Amino acid sequence: MVAIPIIDFSAFTNGNATTQQTVVKQIYQACHEVGFMYLQNSGISKNLIEQVFTQCKSFFDLPLEVKQQLAWSDEFSNTGYVGMERERLDPNKPGDLKEAFNLGKTELICPPVSPIFPAQNAYILAFYDTCTELANTVLQAFALALELPEDFFTTRHNQRNHTLRSLHYPPLQTLPKPGQVRAGEHSDYGSITLLFQDDIGGLEVQTASREWIAAPAIPGTVIVNTGDLMQRWTNHVFCSTKHRVMIPSDNKVKQSRYSVAFFCHPNNETEIACLESCQKERSPIHPPILAGEYLLQRLQATYTNS
Repeated sequence: MVAIPIIDFSAFTNGNATTQQTVVKQIYQACHEVGFMYLQNSGISKNLIEQVFTQCKSFFDLPLEVKQQLAWSDEFSNTGYVGMERERLDPNKPGDLKEAFNLGKTELICPPVSPIFPAQNAYILAFYDTCTELANTVLQAFALALELPEDFFTTRHNQRNHTLRSLHYPPLQTLPKPGQVRAGEHSDYGSITLLFQDDIGGLEVQTASREWIAAPAIPGTVIVNTGDLMQRWTNHVFCSTKHRVMIPSDNKVKQSRYSVAFFCHPNNETEIACLESCQKERSPIHPPILAGEYLLQRLQATYTNS
């Protein structure tokens, strides 16, 4: 059974050339074989993460009619509140048993005048900036792992088209529909994802042999996984791994589960074409596509009109 590796990222950010190269090799192996990894010593403080979770819980505790004032109504924006069962990550299954709130750079720069809007919170702003910095550093390591200039990916992500998503999986009050889970089987759409989760559990990752393994919260770590656009860019050298959030089989089903995901996406006009360094063993699998076009296609396929 393949395990999700745990990598000490401080050896890359603060180490010498030798330790940096060791981490680069570890990251390459993790992205190539699993598509998921835990990063220790990411540079994001525990206090900041706790404050962000507190803010997210406060938002989700609001009455539904209040949250619906910020409902996501435009797939082009990829922002706003998403109610229970509206998102269907696995198109063959019922809607997901979760609610979410998405924030992008536009809302952070010019938030609507609303006392309930989360982007007006200083912790949320600081967290978005800190996640952007970490994502850029991870992308630098990716570039080195793929024999590219260190700034290859960061220059193609410099418009900060990233989405900060807070998620709430409420306690189950009734039996789920057949096949219904908290988050259906899916892969992420962008370059990389940074994931922060509580200790309720439920996240599972599919291995190359199509077995499902648990990805529990490990204190002091951030989960990083590669997305579809990185898989296309690298000609499947880095894999975009399917994952899901299952309903607990114990008393945790009576508790809320919270997580926060930072979806790192390239500039919309970036052409995602197979890298030359990833064509050594096979010809390009996918035709080129603009990053913004790909994201829009995936979002339109994910959401119901309810």
